[in-house]
Formats: sequence, C-alpha cells, structure tokens
Amino acid sequence: MGFGEAIRTGLSKYATFSGRARRSEYWFWVLFGTLIGLGAFLIDRAGAAGWGEAIGDLIGLILLLPTLAVSVRRLHDIDRTGWWLLINFIPLLGIIVLLVWYCTRGTIGLNRYGPDPLDETFSLC
Repeated sequence: MGFGEAIRTGLSKYATFSGRARRSEYWFWVLFGTLIGLGAFLIDRAGAAGWGEAIGDLIGLILLLPTLAVSVRRLHDIDRTGWWLLINFIPLLGIIVLLVWYCTRGTIGLNRYGPDPLDETFSLC
C-alpha cells in the first residue's frame, strides 16, 4: 500500500474501528498526520489571519477520529483489542509497547477481526 492509497483508506474509513490495517496503512497515516500537523503549526506560528493556534487545534480535532480508528485496526491486525490503546496512560512503557506492536507483522491468515489484509485471495479489488 502506497502513501496515497493509505490516505484514501484512512479518509474513507474515517470512523471505522472494525477490520484490520496493515503496517504500511498505519505508518503512512502517521506520516500524513505529522506532515499536516507540521503545516498547521507553521501556519499558526506565522499568525495567519490572527487565528492564533486555531488551525492546529482544528486539524487535530479533524484527524483525531481517523487516527484512533487506524490505530485500533492496526491492533486488530496483531489480534489485540482496541482497548489496548489505553496503555498509553502508563508513562513511557505504554508508548514503547504500542510502538513495538505497531511494528509487528500482523496475524497471518484469518483472525477474529477479519481476513489478513496482506492476503491477496481476500482482496476486494
């Protein structure tokens, strides 16, 4: 999955928490969010239209739900429930555990959250 396809998937599955997301879909979405956030930060710092930090806050709110959704789908790919996102509340340890899981290859074949997104036999395209 390329960058453009990952962004289209992230936007088309804006609030879809079911199913699975491959690593490339997750990491390209993170890259997209980082680039958009950086652009919003630069616009805010430039003081565009006297809005203060409103653009960055607005972008953050717009991207919050799809970021949570792709994160949950990524956890589903390694056969973990989305509730594991709450491990973020454990300082440092939570972020490290999630980072390792986000980098881990998903379950090969079918798991309780659906078919393997890397398996071409299940592809709808």
